Amino acid sequence: MYAIIETGGKQIKVEAGQAVYIEKLDVLEGETVTFDKVLFVGGEAVKVGSPTVEGATVTAKVEKHGRGKKIIIFKYKPKKGSTRRKQGHRQPYTKVVIEAINA
Repeated sequence: MYAIIETGGKQIKVEAGQAVYIEKLDVLEGETVTFDKVLFVGGEAVKVGSPTVEGATVTAKVEKHGRGKKIIIFKYKPKKGSTRRKQGHRQPYTKVVIEAINA
């Protein structure tokens, strides 16, 4: 059984026991989080939401918080010697392990 959930403005396909990296949540490590925005539940019986499946939830346990790999943003204007800008960014994330899909 699998489900498609919406979190952090993104849609993610999850299965029970799977570890998923999502946008940072304001939940402590070791706690359980419930996702209510379940868009689709697949398996033996398919349930499609409009926009969400009524009564369906996905529970997950927060494993850790962290920051992703650094990306470099370099902006410049060619033929202009003084217009250069270098900036770095590390996106924060939360790693969760899916415990159950309740549909």
